[in-house]
Amino acid sequence: MTYFSDVAALARKDLLLELRAKETLPAMLLFVLSSLTIFHFALPHGSGRLASLGVLWVALVFTALLGLTRAFVPEREQGLMDALVLAPCDRSAIWVAKTVAVLAFLGVAEIVALPAFAAFFSGVDGRMVGAVALADLGICAVGTLTGAMAVAGRARELILPLLFLPLVIPVVVGGVGASIGAGGKYLGFLALYDAIFGLLAWASFEYVVAET
Repeated sequence: MTYFSDVAALARKDLLLELRAKETLPAMLLFVLSSLTIFHFALPHGSGRLASLGVLWVALVFTALLGLTRAFVPEREQGLMDALVLAPCDRSAIWVAKTVAVLAFLGVAEIVALPAFAAFFSGVDGRMVGAVALADLGICAVGTLTGAMAVAGRARELILPLLFLPLVIPVVVGGVGASIGAGGKYLGFLALYDAIFGLLAWASFEYVVAET
């Protein structure tokens, strides 16, 4: 129970900081809505569902990247990362809590983004919602790990996309595939991605923060 108490306390800290600062979530909402609006007018009329799904997944991935860029900012600006690492709790609890917080921000952004996508392009069905939910888990799990890797570097804003974007290409492939057909196969692929990369991120986070 102590482990989950630590996770809950750390996640609550991140969520409360965002509620007070109101920096990350408004930026994510503005970005995803602006992206969908721009693509709505930029894509030729009758481009098809496949093109619109590509737009959606690009917007979601970069919205998540925006949130991940801000994930470790409070610790970096206030010099609290060392204090978190030295705290008497399992270091992987830091990763779980950060993942939960980023997942919450991304989920709120998608509550707005999916209806906007339905209004601008085409409808949203249950299969697409399931694909987005599974993709979110992988995106946040991998992104939190790469965010921790980048936080100690000088060019943090450059390092994070270079580490993060290649790792989430399978998520985009699986998400688009699950949205247009063969949903069961691609949803299984996304679930497998989440399991493998989530476990790897959880197991390696302690060594990553020990080196930062």
